[in-house]
Amino acid sequence: MLIPRWKYIGAAVGSLFTIHLLLSIHPTYREHTLPTTVLPASWKGSVAGGWIPGRLPPESTVPPVAGYEGEELPTMEDLRVTDTEGRRKANAVFVVLARNSDLWPFLESMKQMEDRFNHWAKYDYVFLNEEDFTDEFKRYTQALTSSNCFYGKIDPSHWFQPDWIDEDKARKARAEMVRKKVIYGHSVPYRNMCRFNSGFFFRHPLLEKYDYYWRIEPSVKFFCDITYDPFLVMQDGDKVYGFTLSLFEYVETIPTLWDTVKEFIKENPDLVSEDNAMDFLSDDGGDTYNRCHFWSNFEIGSLKFWRSEPYMKFFDHLERAGGFYYERWGDAPVHSIGAALFAKKEQIHFFDDIGYRHEPFQHCPQGEAHTRGRCWCDINNNFDWEW
Repeated sequence: MLIPRWKYIGAAVGSLFTIHLLLSIHPTYREHTLPTTVLPASWKGSVAGGWIPGRLPPESTVPPVAGYEGEELPTMEDLRVTDTEGRRKANAVFVVLARNSDLWPFLESMKQMEDRFNHWAKYDYVFLNEEDFTDEFKRYTQALTSSNCFYGKIDPSHWFQPDWIDEDKARKARAEMVRKKVIYGHSVPYRNMCRFNSGFFFRHPLLEKYDYYWRIEPSVKFFCDITYDPFLVMQDGDKVYGFTLSLFEYVETIPTLWDTVKEFIKENPDLVSEDNAMDFLSDDGGDTYNRCHFWSNFEIGSLKFWRSEPYMKFFDHLERAGGFYYERWGDAPVHSIGAALFAKKEQIHFFDDIGYRHEPFQHCPQGEAHTRGRCWCDINNNFDWEW
């Protein structure tokens, strides 16, 4: 049993300790009462793994920034302002096809692009819509970037189903796809989008002055820091098409596409590149299509390539066949076939170190690339070798 006077001392100490804990909620009090404040300055960097709460970590504990090994690390302000002044850039732009209703899902994508890359690269954005963009859409998107944002309306002839399409035939085709449960099989707006992306987006007046583009969609994820300029990779390497994901197309959406492609090749053999990527498209020398395509919701490409004579003639041939509406030809297989046939195979680039997700598939960089990019995707969730 305690002597009474020690009971009073114990109660006093307990009260003081309780008051100390309550005051420790305040960061200023906490910082100045930590036991580490009495340590010699040379010791403090080793406390708690090199970090003292409430203070910046010592430089020795900060991993190097990729691309700046051996150099003085830039501050965030350097990256946002100084480091971009006078920096060599490509004549390039982000391209966004979106409706006003896509605002909030797209802001998620845009914020990630700014955080991962464009806060220092400072490339412009071009937004395209079948209708006028609202002031709200413009205000919120421009607020996320210090780069320029331009907003354009699509020419109706480039968006809506052409008058010469046999609507009765097209309606029956849609009904058959609904019966077969083909995704977007019922949708005319989806077909409008596929046709526009296949043959018209690069003709929009807002894009006339640019040479390269990076397509960004609503509700996508960019998992890794990008400390180099992918546009300069395209420009300096004479690349025309860059991708992160490839997969098989639904055969029900393109039953006559390859026959139409073969017709074009037969009529225009001189337009096909000698060193093409036919082996990506076909396992039998071009007789049949294996349905492989690049998933075009992510693509970094050359606008000049889409405007070139071979691709323009190719798209016009597909357009006359009517398959965008009589079937459901997507811009992904159309772009993939165009790039594989009319470019050299070494002009197609796999951006292996760019982590990306568009539901339900994702590309997650592996090994050293994952570490270097500070990626936050699960390396086991990677579509590269699926199917």
